[in-house]
Amino acid sequence: MKRNLPAYVYRKGQRGYLYFCRWNTTQRMYSAPGTAEFAAEYAMLMRGRAPAPKRTIKGLIQKYMESERWPALAQNTKKSYRRHFGYLEEVAGHIDPATLRTSHIYEMRDALRDTPTDANRKISTLSTLLAHGVRIGWLDRNPAEGVEKLKGIRPPREPWPEDKIRAFREKAGPLPLLIFEMLLGTGQRIGDVLKMRWDDIEDGGIWVRQQKTGAGIFVPFTDGLAAILEKTPRQGDTIIAQPNGRPCSYSYAHKLVTEVRGKIDAMAWDIHALRHSAAAEIASLPGMTIEHVMAITGHSSEQMARHYSRKADMRAKAREAQNARRTKAETGKAD
Repeated sequence: MKRNLPAYVYRKGQRGYLYFCRWNTTQRMYSAPGTAEFAAEYAMLMRGRAPAPKRTIKGLIQKYMESERWPALAQNTKKSYRRHFGYLEEVAGHIDPATLRTSHIYEMRDALRDTPTDANRKISTLSTLLAHGVRIGWLDRNPAEGVEKLKGIRPPREPWPEDKIRAFREKAGPLPLLIFEMLLGTGQRIGDVLKMRWDDIEDGGIWVRQQKTGAGIFVPFTDGLAAILEKTPRQGDTIIAQPNGRPCSYSYAHKLVTEVRGKIDAMAWDIHALRHSAAAEIASLPGMTIEHVMAITGHSSEQMARHYSRKADMRAKAREAQNARRTKAETGKAD
């Protein structure tokens, strides 16, 4: 089949974006084939120089992906950004970011109100992009900063109930059970759990470098998780590995856990809710504070840590209050 593209230019990915691939370099091309802009861009690339992007949303995306910040992002974050960048290119790629106003950001958000979670993520991605524009002098302020999020239609995540935890343990095979126990026992995100290696284990716990925050934390093992790991065969460098020793991908891990959730009627509680479960369990223990929750989950803000443990914290405080009332009634002493 005829390509209809010049040498070294290829379409890649589901959206068919154009890339110039030569001299061990892959460069995204933004102009449409057959246009004068494409010819000029191609000529510069053939001379070994990437064209300076115009001051458009498209150009700003290119600048951001060529910056030192892009390589430092977690793979899942890059994947999410690429998806939202594609949308931004389609609807606003030609726009000069300096002309955007906060009212325009609200218009974009409200146009996506039927999918509030996706709308919020697209606006968050745009805000990250515009913040980079401020850093490189393309605009004076970030018009997406402080834009209110749409309220989601999905109910907030709840910790896994004890009966569903028991049911999962009874029904799961070895690999989905190991994934489940590592998530519940460490309280970490799935991406971090899948990267945990045997040589990260030290002094009855494991060192974790969180992809999302970059924070390095030490997570002691619970007795239950330690016992499980003692019995787990080492099939690869990572603790969670496929039978061939290769690391387990997010999609494969998600598939395995989801299959068991379906069998035990636990579709209301997903993988991330296990992180809530770990935080809630810590918060419910006598003497534990929000700082203890933060030490395990790695949250840098009390607000997010409280979000994960709010119900357990409320339950513990309610019990304290009722116990105080009970003690008062028994002793007949007033405050």
